[in-house]
Amino acid sequence: MPNDPQRVVTLSVPSLGDAIALGVKPIATIVYFDEPPPYLAEHLNSIQILGKEEQPSLEKIVALKPDLIIGIKYSTEAIYSQLSQIAPTVADDWDGYPSWREHFDFVADVFGKTDVAQQVWSRYDQRIDSLKAALENSQENPEVSFVHTCCGTIDLDLQNSFNGGILADAGLRRPSSQAIPIAGGIVQLSEERLMDIDGDVLFVAADGPEASQTITGLKQNPLWQKLRAVQNDRVYPVNYPTWRGGNPLAADGVIDDLFTYLVENTPPT
Repeated sequence: MPNDPQRVVTLSVPSLGDAIALGVKPIATIVYFDEPPPYLAEHLNSIQILGKEEQPSLEKIVALKPDLIIGIKYSTEAIYSQLSQIAPTVADDWDGYPSWREHFDFVADVFGKTDVAQQVWSRYDQRIDSLKAALENSQENPEVSFVHTCCGTIDLDLQNSFNGGILADAGLRRPSSQAIPIAGGIVQLSEERLMDIDGDVLFVAADGPEASQTITGLKQNPLWQKLRAVQNDRVYPVNYPTWRGGNPLAADGVIDDLFTYLVENTPPT
């Protein structure tokens, strides 16, 4: 592995966010989204996009002459032999979004930046402590629900998911159906079980126009009006790739939203 690599290609969005959080600016990456999330928008201006997940352009990677390629196994396995002929290639045993913390530490080890990683985790802990203190001062202890839709399904992220772990760290309560761990940290929601998203506060994320239509259809379900968050006007739209980002930069965005909607009680725009 090269010491202090200067021309890094990331082949997952979590790896991309991890690298930037560690002070490493990749020269190219793959993405999972059409519109960059707020936490990545300013960084992507100078990073070449290689394509969508599992479809990176090998020709573009060759032309870029990287000195390191980093990603996760499930999106690099099929082309690992070709990638490793272009540049040293490392791929983590990513086990879904519940493993986002371990992946960050893996990326930090590869870059030789474990000291910077400790600083990143310290900042995360400080922000979580500030959020907990602010929630205590507001004397509010809401039950927080999160539902998202992508690719034709409606899903719940559970206790051990990326955002679920952040909510747990902040001491926020979850509906009983979401306050459990499961492999992968995600479960599909059927419209018949819509009350599984019942909570004092409901965060909703849709990945693209088609997913937004799915949410619109969900709101036509008679059970929707029975949700406490709906009755109390506490349904908040949030950015899908941020709340499912799986890296410290995205975690910062989730914490920002929690401050905005739970502490400042700012209505959605």
